[in-house]
Amino acid sequence: MPLRHTISGRGAVSNDAGRYEAYAHEAVDDGWEDPEPLPPLRTSVRDEVAKSLITYNKSPDLPFDRSINPYRGCEHGCVYCFARPTHAYLGLSAGLDFETRLIARPNAPDVLARELSSARYKVAPIALGTNTDPYQPIEKTRSITRACLDVLRDFNHPVAIVTKGALIERDIDILAPMAALGLVRVGISLTTLDDSLSRRMEPRAPAPRRRLLMIRKLTEAGIPVRVMTSPIIPGLTDHELEALLEAGRDAGADAASWIMLRLPREVSQLWQEWLSEHEPGRAEKVMARLREMHGGRDYDPRWGHRMRGEGVYAEMVAKRFKSAMARLGLATTTPKLRCDLFARPARAGDQLSLFQ
Repeated sequence: MPLRHTISGRGAVSNDAGRYEAYAHEAVDDGWEDPEPLPPLRTSVRDEVAKSLITYNKSPDLPFDRSINPYRGCEHGCVYCFARPTHAYLGLSAGLDFETRLIARPNAPDVLARELSSARYKVAPIALGTNTDPYQPIEKTRSITRACLDVLRDFNHPVAIVTKGALIERDIDILAPMAALGLVRVGISLTTLDDSLSRRMEPRAPAPRRRLLMIRKLTEAGIPVRVMTSPIIPGLTDHELEALLEAGRDAGADAASWIMLRLPREVSQLWQEWLSEHEPGRAEKVMARLREMHGGRDYDPRWGHRMRGEGVYAEMVAKRFKSAMARLGLATTTPKLRCDLFARPARAGDQLSLFQ
């Protein structure tokens, strides 16, 4: 029989080889003697020298065309994370590897400054934290995200941040002055108000009440916050939609958004394993609803479809969201971040303007 690591405090329950790997490895009890349990999986971090940082996209259903990520992999361990399949490009698993074998990019601030300084660069809001959380636990000691914010502040560059990490409160001293200039907006992901469900589904992310406190602290500092009820999980968290929006509004959020659960590539298998382990009584209903929205498939990646699905259930969620937003006075669209303040800061050795 297969042997398992002790996976307390982790989201995934397996660690299959990446999809590009020729071989898979599995620890198996050969029956000769009582096996010793495999050790707990510890988080490891290795550094990567980034050659470039800003990633551009042309996705018509995304509100930004560029993003930066100081880290690869995410210790928060959210089992549903759509970014898990990206670990396969590193020869690693989308499962437990994604949340235990992390990559830090310590030269990210220098690379970012170089790219923003290019004469060819055209300013537009940068999204921070689109693939992995910029305020996951290792940021506390590495401070790469904070250093990137220093660069963006120096350039007066607009930035939209998405996070679950309470460590963002550390950087209010940078974010508040930027917000006063119309240069920053934050999105806080709130998936459930159920502490037990959150702890099992997103084991190393702050508890729901802590995320609501984050919203309050940020908004009290003048930093605009959107509460992101994402992902909505049919048959598991969908009944909480109105309560999530109200809690976010009461904490100070002025806007909100939602995305249906997405299961690209390996995430589908990981999610179904999690359901079998943690919510076996609801597994069939959850997957049936998801497949109804994707033409019988676990996931349909088409632009304009992948975020919401289609059909009666998807339409019902959209109507509930719209109705709650109107009742609570929350916005779906917000003022655009300012791009007109962007300026490349003077560097040592630069020739000053004759007219300064």
